[in-house]
Amino acid sequence: STYLQYKTKLLRDTYITSEEFLSRLYLLVVANSAYYTEIRRRDQMSKKILIADDNSEIREIVRILLESENYEVIEAIDGQDAIDKVNEETDLIILDMMMPNKSGLKACLEIREKTSAPILFLTAKTQDSDKQLAFSSGSDDFLSKPFSYTELVSRVKALLRRYYVYRGKEKTEEADQIIVKDLTVHQDSKTVFVGEKEIALTEIEYQILLLLAKKRRKVFSAENIYESVWGQPYFYTCNNTVMVHIRNLRGKLEDDPQNPKYVKTVWGKGYKIE
Repeated sequence: STYLQYKTKLLRDTYITSEEFLSRLYLLVVANSAYYTEIRRRDQMSKKILIADDNSEIREIVRILLESENYEVIEAIDGQDAIDKVNEETDLIILDMMMPNKSGLKACLEIREKTSAPILFLTAKTQDSDKQLAFSSGSDDFLSKPFSYTELVSRVKALLRRYYVYRGKEKTEEADQIIVKDLTVHQDSKTVFVGEKEIALTEIEYQILLLLAKKRRKVFSAENIYESVWGQPYFYTCNNTVMVHIRNLRGKLEDDPQNPKYVKTVWGKGYKIE
């Protein structure tokens, strides 16, 4: 039979048959395939997904489907239960739109104050107005019932992929810049640009902007902002101080400060950057 010669550091001038070579190559490919399959499995296993639906059968179906893809699944029976169970370790939230105690829409609004993790609505409602409500409440995607296994898993994987690619970019850019639409914050030089125009901010204005921009979608109360930026205990009168600086910041950043596209007010709760 034909002989092949390995010229390696470990086995110099060693001869094996072509059949043995192919056998070893096959085992190597299988081993590598198993290795990377295990890596993918471990990567997905670390992802925690919360499913909130008042229908126990729907929850069970979704749990079985996602666990078959090696995701860790947490169940919630209604909107309030979902709010209570969501935490910093939750990677993705799946909500039914209509639930007792607290609807998915209301739950979504409150969950958005706790996390920027992607939110997927599952619902029998298919009207455009329903989709608009879902997206305006802070969700990232919308899937109509009945849904297929393939479509659900594909949506989940796509949402997680986009979320972690974004977070990866955010961490990479953290040492230098944060980009929100056409607003750019350069942390190294403490400079801010809207488009190509540099915006002159005071130190306090810059620190407020940086706080909001680093945690996009998170709502910061006046108390949160004051204690984080000023580093002092908050008193009721400090609210006006924060409001004045927010107004000045908008006056410098926004084309129309009355209808801001960067620093938005969440009535009764605080401020955020989307």
